[in-house]
Amino acid sequence: LVDSLGDITITNDGVTILKEMDVEHPAAKMVIEVAKTQDNEVGDGTTTAVVIAGELLKKAEELLEQEIHPTVIARGYRIASAKAMEILDNIAITIDVDDEEMLAKVAKTAITGKHAEYAVDHLANLVVKAIKRVAERVDGKYKVDEDNIKLEKRYGGSVKDTQLVEGVVIDKEVVHPGMPKRVRNAKIAVLKASLEVKETETDA
Repeated sequence: LVDSLGDITITNDGVTILKEMDVEHPAAKMVIEVAKTQDNEVGDGTTTAVVIAGELLKKAEELLEQEIHPTVIARGYRIASAKAMEILDNIAITIDVDDEEMLAKVAKTAITGKHAEYAVDHLANLVVKAIKRVAERVDGKYKVDEDNIKLEKRYGGSVKDTQLVEGVVIDKEVVHPGMPKRVRNAKIAVLKASLEVKETETDA
């Protein structure tokens, strides 16, 4: 994709493509909102959601051409949606939070298609560990606050170099090349002020 400023975006991610598209048609805008909602609520499956939404709109157009009233079509879609939810509830299975193998399979499904298949096992295991670390049990269900997980990108390494840091990452360089790169059992002081000698004020 090339935007109005000439910036190039190369991706196969459905929601990224749709966000970069400049559309005016109300139906097209609605499909983009479907993708955004899918991405915000689930984080995956945006392309599938767009394909299904497009097919529903296509079939609705065919019904309109047969002079079927829009309210009838909408009611039929609502009935179909309720039936689909019923079927999904019947085939759904309960996953134990301690079943890391099943959780990893769920993670692998989301990772597949993101050009990281060669590291899918490694990434899936990191995802499961991270989620289990921050998950909290609320009203009998596990809730995950996404703000408790931060992704930091670094250039120069492989996807397989991805690490899980159970703590805080502070993006700062050492002030001198001779300083140690790793300190174990360190005591850390976090100061809300700069460590520098202030210049004295003198009257001219």
